[in-house]
Amino acid sequence: MNSGMRARSMSRVPKKKLDSGTLHIHATYNNTKVLLADKQGNTVIWSSSGSLGVAGARRGTPFAAAKVGEGVGEKAIMIGLREADVVIRGVGAGRESALRGFISKGINVTRIADDTPVPYNGPRPPKPRRV
Repeated sequence: MNSGMRARSMSRVPKKKLDSGTLHIHATYNNTKVLLADKQGNTVIWSSSGSLGVAGARRGTPFAAAKVGEGVGEKAIMIGLREADVVIRGVGAGRESALRGFISKGINVTRIADDTPVPYNGPRPPKPRRV
């Protein structure tokens, strides 16, 4: 990851002080998005693998997700966050590693909820992939 991109993302930290919030992790097969909201649900900080400069198939990797989690964790500490509820959505590879990266910054996690949408029956599945 480019250090210039990281410095640019760290420069956009909001002025608002916050002591508790909700961390939303959206892990798809192709990307991992992490969003920190206050208790009313207003977005305070967000980041994704693509916004950090990771390109192509590497965006969906656990390494990229960990970097996203760490970046959001650093910004959260700068605004004074001490504890957070976590809501995880999606089935991508970055589910756990984004959370681990966020926790590594020393923020207390009070609750972890898996809110992955599950279809009752859903649309017809795609044909098997030919390789």
